[in-house]
Amino acid sequence: MTLDVQQLAVGASWVATAIGGGLWLWSWLGEKHAIRKLRFLDCGVVLLFASILLRIVAQEKQMSIWDWAVVFIGPLFIAAALWRLARTASCPPPGK
Repeated sequence: MTLDVQQLAVGASWVATAIGGGLWLWSWLGEKHAIRKLRFLDCGVVLLFASILLRIVAQEKQMSIWDWAVVFIGPLFIAAALWRLARTASCPPPGK
């Protein structure tokens, strides 16, 4: 059994989905600092939407209406999260 590039990409996208979901959950349940909470949330959103988009591109079936919606909405969420990550990159260290 050989591993081709498509299977590797889909496997990596599931790992990214799990990490993104974990970051998203940590932002809601574990983090108390407001800026760090927002940054964890944004990192999770980027990983989740990017991995979903990768699986949509790699699928062999015809795209449904939900796939098309994610293809158009996903990059907007990714761009917004990356913009907020850039804006909060120079936050003060904890405790100050």
